[in-house]
Parts: sequence; structure tokens; C-alpha cells
Amino acid sequence: MCEAKNLLPYLGPNKMRDCFCTINLDQEEVYRTQVVEKSLSPFFSEEFYFEIPRTFQYLSFYVYDKNVLQRDLRIGKVAIKKEDLCNHSGRETWFSLQPIDSNSEVQGKVHLELKLNELITENGTVCQQLVVHVKACHGLPLINGQSCDPYATVSLVGPSRNDQKKTKVKKKTSNPQFNEIFYFEVTRSSSYTRKSQFQVEEEDIEKLEIRIDLWNNGNLVQDVFLGEIKVPVNVLRNDASHQAWYLLQPRDNGNKSSKTDDLGSLRLNICYTEDYVLPSEYYGPLKTLLLKSPDVQPISASSAYILGEICRDKNDAVLPLVRLLLHHDKLVPFATAVAELDLKDTQDANTIFRGNSLATRCLDEMMKIVGRHYLKVTLKPILDEICESSKSCEIDPIKLKEGDNVENNKENLRYYVDKLFSTIVKSSMSCPTVMCDIFYSLRQMATQRFPNDPHVQYSAVSSFVFLRFFAVAVVSPHTFHLRPHHPDPQTVRTLTLISKTIQTLGSWGSLSKSKSSFKETFMCEFFKMFQEEGYIMAVKKFLDEISSTETKVSSGTSEPVHLKEGEMYKRAQGRTRIGKKNFKKRWFCLTSRELTYHKQPGSKDAIYTIPVKNILAVEKLEESSFNKKNMFQVIHTEKPLYVQANNCVEANEWIDVLCRVSRCNQNRLSSYHPSAYLNGNWLCCLETSENALGCKPCTAGVPADIQIDIDEDRETERIYSLFTLSLLKLQKMEEACGTIAVYQGPQKEPDDYSKFVIEDSVTTFKTIQQIKSVVEKLDEPHEKYRKKRSSSAKYGSKENPIIGKTF
Repeated sequence: MCEAKNLLPYLGPNKMRDCFCTINLDQEEVYRTQVVEKSLSPFFSEEFYFEIPRTFQYLSFYVYDKNVLQRDLRIGKVAIKKEDLCNHSGRETWFSLQPIDSNSEVQGKVHLELKLNELITENGTVCQQLVVHVKACHGLPLINGQSCDPYATVSLVGPSRNDQKKTKVKKKTSNPQFNEIFYFEVTRSSSYTRKSQFQVEEEDIEKLEIRIDLWNNGNLVQDVFLGEIKVPVNVLRNDASHQAWYLLQPRDNGNKSSKTDDLGSLRLNICYTEDYVLPSEYYGPLKTLLLKSPDVQPISASSAYILGEICRDKNDAVLPLVRLLLHHDKLVPFATAVAELDLKDTQDANTIFRGNSLATRCLDEMMKIVGRHYLKVTLKPILDEICESSKSCEIDPIKLKEGDNVENNKENLRYYVDKLFSTIVKSSMSCPTVMCDIFYSLRQMATQRFPNDPHVQYSAVSSFVFLRFFAVAVVSPHTFHLRPHHPDPQTVRTLTLISKTIQTLGSWGSLSKSKSSFKETFMCEFFKMFQEEGYIMAVKKFLDEISSTETKVSSGTSEPVHLKEGEMYKRAQGRTRIGKKNFKKRWFCLTSRELTYHKQPGSKDAIYTIPVKNILAVEKLEESSFNKKNMFQVIHTEKPLYVQANNCVEANEWIDVLCRVSRCNQNRLSSYHPSAYLNGNWLCCLETSENALGCKPCTAGVPADIQIDIDEDRETERIYSLFTLSLLKLQKMEEACGTIAVYQGPQKEPDDYSKFVIEDSVTTFKTIQQIKSVVEKLDEPHEKYRKKRSSSAKYGSKENPIIGKTF
């Protein structure tokens, strides 16, 4: 999510807007950005990474104008069809904002059956009777955050008729089961003869169609349009009946606003991938080849390095590669080897590890994965204090507000910087071992590369731990799950100033410079407060400790690993005054030891605690249990805990991490109840005993990996997909190896392969041959799977519904 520009201004004297943007799967919001105040060209610059747990039609981006007293105003949207996402993937694109018309905001599908019966009237004429069976709908949107009250209108529409009927209203459900049948007569002038029996004359029905409109019953307010489908009656031309699922569509006039105003544009960088993960045994050869990479000499001839060379964007390769190598304890030797290759090309010690190479990107990703808990125990308490305080820390004279005292602001800022700096330099015992091992290797290699520079051993480590780890987490705490929400603009500014200072403290202290590198005069003046020997020595001591080979002394009890936290709704364990159990908003926190929930974020006293060892299963809960979407249940040694997440992405993430953390528990259940126990029986199987065995098998288990949530088959599948997409570049690299092997002289002019790093053409050529071989072997089962999937998902089935009209 990059930025917007040229948004439509207010008509009054204050033309500026306070804008934010949301990401939606169809109509379901899954993420939102921070609010950018007083701007018609807001710069968001936020990244969101998530897995999509359900089918969808559109990935949509809505730009809002924040309104404190009333409902937020939707300015415009960008809606991209699922099948078009690949066309925009991997590159930044400016999209024009489209007007938002309630008639175009649809999602879900409807199950319909049509029949055409032939009846004989008393006077002998033939009458066609159209039977319309509205069976069910699935995936209707939430209305104001709640499941809707849907009903359908069924119309037979033609040049001279418009007969309409209506289903009953279904309460509080996004998946209504209507199961209602409607009859429409189609009168014909021809008399009954045996020849015409059960034959349909096309001209009688050619212009007739069935239209089904879905609505949310508004009770005291206006009903809300949910979508429509149109099915021509001539689908029955060759069949006695027609039955299919249809995707709901906007109205004909949907998204065709009479307004011609330019609403502005939104710049997006979308990376969308869709992988089919096969059983584990298929990935053995590719996985083995990748895991041998750290042992290949030179490292540039390894399959992992070659992957980074041929991918259009190295970041695409880094995430699955780092996770796979980390999972098998192969990342440290691989990262060390590629970092050594980086150092060979570094001529100035002051620019060590400053670029975006494969080495630096691998280390960045590694720190994000293994350093999450480290950041939480180190930074979170202070970041909570900063974000919840209203202290001003602005020291730029140009940006000072009326009544601000710059000296007081300097003291506030120095207080936060000192507190954060002190916590960081005393945190070496919490630094993950993997990070320490890599820092040790970096330090040794840097010293060997620049033996005459006494400070390079520190700058090699500080360029990662301060510049790329702590400073980034401070300025963007939400990205690292250190804060539940985006900070307000004033807090963002405070965090930016703190981050700049911490970053320079780490760099300046390690290099022992006599002056700072700030361009702004006010920051140079502020930084003079920290030009003391004590800061230099503290940084050096910290860097020595986190890049040492000495074994850490354990405190005797290992710290629990923080896995996930967030706000959700849980069903009350007790009863309310009127006797009903209700849902309450709570702050959930999961560590490797326990699942707890609290009244609010930051509260130390948990209302309820479930030890991880007591979790017996974690499964989805059917919507019909409480007429609520995105619910799951944590089944443990006491009564099940019923929880509602805010959206499908969040629900999927919680289920996944809870399953992983409890995967190895003893006495895990093999079956469960997909619905709740209410009013003396299980809604799913109607068993009356609360202790009755489950009626449905539990979901297949996933790999148990508490600290690093990694599915190695999925990561290997992603790498296979990247190799497949980059086969042309791989072929060019193979040709380059052959050319180098044959022609050993100097290159007279740049060649196609001059951009490749090829140190040993023979070894690289052999590795490329191995890559092509394992990729070709994986192509066959993928092709079989695609054919099987396309044949099993018949067009018109629930999995592959019909889009638009059927002729």
C-alpha cells in the first residue's frame, strides 16, 4: 500500500481530508492503514502480508475520509478481480479510484434449480410451468459488522411481463438455507398434440429470464441490496432441469455513476501467488538440493544462490528460502557464505552491508522471524508508554505547534531515547542464538576484509542490529506486532525522531565518530547531548556480547515465546443478568506456554488462562451455532472456549498458530463437534451428553514448530513456482556458463550474462542441470493435479460457480 494522490477535496474552505485505506476480500475488511491527516495526496507506505483462507471474487482497496462524529466517508475504491491479480503482481501500478455505488458492492453465491413442466389446461391448450427452486446462498457479506437478515425476490422477466415473488427472511446468517419453490406459468397459443408433447418452442421463452435479487431486511430502515443473478429460461432448451451455483453480480447500473468527477488515484504494489501444495514425498529431491547449498563451493554455484540470481525480485526468493533453511538449521552457514561474497565487492569499510543484496535481505528476513520475541521483551513496554502518552517530542522549529516549548520537548525526547537505548544495550541475554551466531561470523569476516580498520568489526554488526532491526521496529511497531493499532500522526513523528537517534547512536558509537551524520540542524544540536564516552562504551559492550561465541548463561527457566496477540470476541463463560451468555471483546495473547485473555491491551492480570499443554483441539465453529461468522473453538480440559475473530484472515491465522503450538500435546482429540452445545444438546449431532464423543474427525495435523511457524512443503512449493516462472533466465544462465567455459578470454563488450554472478562456470552449470531435472519431475504431478482439479470442479458447482448469464 503506497500512496494516493489528487483526492477529491472538500467543497468548503478546509479542502484537506484525514484519509485511511482498507484492504477487503470482497466486502470483508481484513486490514486498514493508519490515518494520514490533512492531505489530498496521503502517503501510506505500509506493507501487509496475509494468506487468503477462502474463495473470493475481488481484492478491493477503499479510501476513506475519517469522520469523528459521523460514519467514515468512502471516497472511492480500487477493485481487482481475482483472475486479474496476476497481471498486476510484482509491480507498482497507479489505479484510478472508482465511485462506490451500493448496487455494485456484492459478494456471495446462490444455489438455484430450474425446471420446465408442460401442463394441459381444461380447454386443451398447453401451458408451460416454470419451477424455480431457490435452495441456498453462501458467503453473503456482513452488514455493519453483523450477519445479515437475507431474503430473495424471484422474478420472471420478459418484454411484456414482470412477475415477482419473495422468500421468507432468514435471520442473522450469511449462509441462508431458503429451500423454497416458486411456480410461474408460461402460456402458449398452440393446442395440445402428441407431436408437441414436452417440446419447448424457442420463440416463446427466448426473451424470458429468471432474475433473483438478494436483499438484507432492514426492518425499520431501507433494505440493502446484496446482489443479483439473471438466468435465461432457454438454458432448459435441451434439458428438463438446470441446477447450478451462481456468483452474485452487481446490478446493471452498478458502479456506473452519473458523476464524472475524478476521485483520485491509488498506487499499489501487489504480490499475489497461488500455489498447489503436493504431498511431502514429491518435494524430497528439490528440498535436498536446496539444503546442500551451504556446502557448495563457491556459494554462487549453489541452487539457493542461483534462485536469488534469476528471480525478478530477490524478495520473492528470500522469504521461502530463509524459512526453509532456518527450519533445517542451514541458514547460518548459507548467510555467512553469501555475506562473504558481498564483502569481496565492498571497497569502503564505511559502506559495509549497506546495500540490498541477497545476503542483507536474507539477514533482514531472518531477524524478522526469529527476533519477534526479542523485540517484544525489549521494546514493547517502552513503546506502549510512548504510544499511550501524549507528550510532545517535536524539536523541529518549523513543525512546532502553537504553545509548544522546544526545551520541554527535547527533555521528553531525550527521556525516551535514553530509556530505549538503555534497555537495548542491556538486552544481549535475550538476543536469539541464531542472530548471535551470524553476528559472530560477520564480525570475523569484516575484520579479515579490513584488517587496518579497528571499528569495522562493530559496524558490520551494528549495520544490522541497529539500522535494520531496532530502528525499523521503533518507527513501525505495528509491522512487528508490537502494537495492536497504527499510531496517531504525533506518535509516528515521536517514534521517527527516536528511531533516527537510536540508529545514529548505534552507528556512531560503534565507529567512534566525533560528529553525527544528521542533515537537519535541529537533530545535530539534539544529538550533542549523547556525545559522551559512556554511550560509545555501552554500544561496544552490547555488540561484543551479541557477537560472541561464549555460551549464554541460562537463568534456569526459559522465557516463553510470544506467538500472537490481538483483539477478538469470546463467548462469556458465565451468565448475564437476563440468563443468556453473550460475547465480550477481549485482548488475547498466545505464548508457547499459555493462551490468555485480558480486558484490554497491556493489562498484566489475565481474566482467563489456558495452559498450552491442556489444549486438545482447535477447530472452526459452524456459523449456525451463534449466527456469527469467523468463529473457532479452543477445546481444552474444561469447557470449550468459543471465539469470534474480526475477519476470515485473522481467524485462519489464530487457528493455524494454536494448532502448531499444541500439535505435540498428549491426549489430543481425534474427533470434535463442529457446532456448539446449547440448550441441552449438540447442535451438530443432537447428542444430549455434553461429554459425547465428537461427530466429525479433527482437521489433519500440521508440522509442530512453536518458535518458527514454518510449513516446509509450502515453502518448497513456492521455490518450485519461482524456478518455473524464471526458466528463461535460468536457461540464459546455463548458456552463459557454457560460453564462459568455451571462451576463457576477456569479454570485449557486455553480454546477456554479465549481470549474473558466475565464479565457477562448470559447477554452476552442473547445479543448473540438477535444478532443471528436479523441476521437470515436479511438473508432471502438478499437471495431473490441475487436470484433476479442473475436471472435479464442474462449472456451476459450489467450488466453481457460474459468473454472469448462462446462454
